[in-house]
Amino acid sequence: MKKQIVTLTAIAALSVGAATTASADSTYTVKSGDTLWGISQANNVSVSELKGWNDLSSDLIFPKQQLSIGEEKPKQEAAAEKSSYTVKSGDTLYRIAVNHGISLDQLMSWNGITGHLIYPGDKLVVSGGTAISVPKAPATSQTSAPAPAQSTAPAQSSAPAKAPQSGKEMTVSATAYTAFCTGCSGVTATGIDLRANPNQKVIAVDPTVIPLGSTVWVEGYGTAIAGDTGGAIKGNKIDVFIPSRDAALQWGRKNVTIKILE
Repeated sequence: MKKQIVTLTAIAALSVGAATTASADSTYTVKSGDTLWGISQANNVSVSELKGWNDLSSDLIFPKQQLSIGEEKPKQEAAAEKSSYTVKSGDTLYRIAVNHGISLDQLMSWNGITGHLIYPGDKLVVSGGTAISVPKAPATSQTSAPAPAQSTAPAQSSAPAKAPQSGKEMTVSATAYTAFCTGCSGVTATGIDLRANPNQKVIAVDPTVIPLGSTVWVEGYGTAIAGDTGGAIKGNKIDVFIPSRDAALQWGRKNVTIKILE
């Protein structure tokens, strides 16, 4: 998202293979710039399925390599799958919408989704859906309990909470960026409008290291959504979103510990 040109390039890189999606029970010829994750998203399969079908022990693939991308399914089953989709690890609402030729707003409306978090195993309507109205939470009673006494203690620090006990841990180089800059669109690679949601904690990642859509705890920042990409964000690097330009500059570049929670 940092720059429109960079974002479009990053999205194109993730979408390699989508323009040449092969039918079921066929093979796919790897092209320069392809990744297992991008091929899996274009063909609605998981990376682990691709690796199993092709006896791959790592995520490395090479141009002109022939990959099996699935087994033929009964026609009735295939037709049913056209109208629904089961979320896989690493999926994002934006990528699911693009892969099924619908808008992000349509996907969210058909499934009654108000946020951007989805989980593996979720079933989503991706064709011919109807808008679902999401009821608002009832207002809490003002007389249900007496108002708490105001504390005379100092205000609590806004520092992020301590690190969670579980999650895949790694050390990364972290920089910061803002949506309010010349050439910035304000919309992330997964469709999050940061200008409309300046308090949203989002980080830009390399999807081959940290899957887009993951929830990630970042030392000194807090719990964020891996919802963006960037041309310079490769390998063990992240970019944390900070609304204020001055605060983003103060962050600078530092090595931090992160934990990928889901």
